[in-house]
Amino acid sequence: MSATDSTEKPSSKPMHFIQNIISQDLASGLHQKIATRFPPEPNGYLHIGHAKSICLNFGMAEEFGGACNLRFDDTNPEKENEEFVNSIMEDVKWLGFNWNGKVKYTSDYFDQLFDWAIHLIKNGKAFVCNLSADEMQRYRGNFNEPGKNSPYRDRSVEENLAVFEKMRAGEFEEGTCSLRAKIDMASPNINLRDPILYRIKKAHHHQTGDKWCIYPSYDFAHGQSDAIEGITHSICTLEFEDHKPLYNWFIENLPVPAIPRQYEFARLNINYAVTSKRKLKQLVDENYVDGWNDPRMPTISGMRRRGFTPASLRNFCERIGVTRSDSVVDVGMLEFCVRDDLDKNAPRAMCVLQPLKLTLTNYPADKTEVLTLHNHPSREDLGDREIIFSNTLFIEQEDFREEANKKYKRLVLGKRVRLRGAYVIEAESVVKDASGNIIEVLAKVIEGTLGKDPEDGVKPKGVIHWVSANHNLNCEVRLYDRLFNDEAPDAGGKNFLDAMNPNNLQILENCKAEPSLAKAIVGQGFQFERQGYFCLDSKYSTQEKLVFNRTISLKDSFAKTEEQE
Repeated sequence: MSATDSTEKPSSKPMHFIQNIISQDLASGLHQKIATRFPPEPNGYLHIGHAKSICLNFGMAEEFGGACNLRFDDTNPEKENEEFVNSIMEDVKWLGFNWNGKVKYTSDYFDQLFDWAIHLIKNGKAFVCNLSADEMQRYRGNFNEPGKNSPYRDRSVEENLAVFEKMRAGEFEEGTCSLRAKIDMASPNINLRDPILYRIKKAHHHQTGDKWCIYPSYDFAHGQSDAIEGITHSICTLEFEDHKPLYNWFIENLPVPAIPRQYEFARLNINYAVTSKRKLKQLVDENYVDGWNDPRMPTISGMRRRGFTPASLRNFCERIGVTRSDSVVDVGMLEFCVRDDLDKNAPRAMCVLQPLKLTLTNYPADKTEVLTLHNHPSREDLGDREIIFSNTLFIEQEDFREEANKKYKRLVLGKRVRLRGAYVIEAESVVKDASGNIIEVLAKVIEGTLGKDPEDGVKPKGVIHWVSANHNLNCEVRLYDRLFNDEAPDAGGKNFLDAMNPNNLQILENCKAEPSLAKAIVGQGFQFERQGYFCLDSKYSTQEKLVFNRTISLKDSFAKTEEQE
């Protein structure tokens, strides 16, 4: 390949094995242009594992100047619906990818697939079988024993054609018969033991309505759909490796218009999570979470609602790489990518989550000042904001103690701290309620310390955030954490529900935010100073009541926290 070839992408990183395959195929002239596809089944919302597949399939097409189709594998109408279709399209767009042409569906090819099933029957390579599912399982054998032929395997071509037409016409009930390929019941690869091509499902289809009552199996539909679309590199996860001989058998035995090739990579497994659609559906159906897009879910829509960014997910997928070795990725890497992106790009704001009244005794009650704060410490392009300072403020309850040792870097009686972007103050006394709880701190402003150190040389011990008691937004803040405490919540037959983190959500009412957050929009992340990264909730937030979700803490909350005692 020449240095000027447009298919070659300069990179400091070595190419992974799929990049190498594509590069060699283009260099050898096997393909003039590559075509990939992302083929989700619309029976649930996409999760973090799908993000890797999206980035790989769309990314390879983008990198090598090809095209990637979005094709819904809609061969199981009982579990599919338009809600899942729409959510998947939104997820792909949100991650920053555009599919080639219009959205495609396997159901677009149902007529052609039916004709190809007829072709196999006429060539003696498919037959209608009346074994029940249990009988078929017994006939199939196992990894140690070969299967045995169905008693219906030797039906004549004419009989198979007639019975298959009756299947299509709806004359049989579900489960009474199926169309199977005639391959080899003694094959060591169980997928080749006369697999099912068509089964009866009298279900309404979200695309084709009631036109069909028989539907092709995934194995029969997938490779042929690739061929119809001219896919060159059919990239899938390792669990389909044993299906490759069947994928190739169909391609070899049908008059397909193109010859796609299948390549497998290791799926994304992440700890402290479950990604089984069945288990995610159970969490939704049994109300352990607030829908598929709950911010605690590992779904792409859930992560979007929580405040994860497309760039952070794409960076995560880039970092974990593409290999053929199964492994479990530490969720800490994903959290690092989210923190890294938000640290660089999220504007800063102040929000007090558990307010404690602070009165400045030597600051005039009728005085206010408008202070200007940078929206980001190193991003001038993000501009500035104004915040009002007055003699009565709110600070965090945890930011004050009557007594503390030297490791505590916040406000203590007789000690000083700086209020973020404002003055140095010194705590003088407290007001308590009848139960002995501190309800107010009285402090004094150290004169001349707006943007300067005290002239007496006594420097503050730390910096804390604040908002004006009379100039703030009342809001709700939701502190989300990992859904599970166990690194492998569903491994080894464990009941994953037993591993749920009881502290996965804490809802704080009557939080106090600076007024600039009234302009917050869904999808925009903020760093609440000293608290973490937050975003406006897309479901519950209203103009009358702002609701902010914690995307992630400033530090790993599962690691040892800062010593405060």
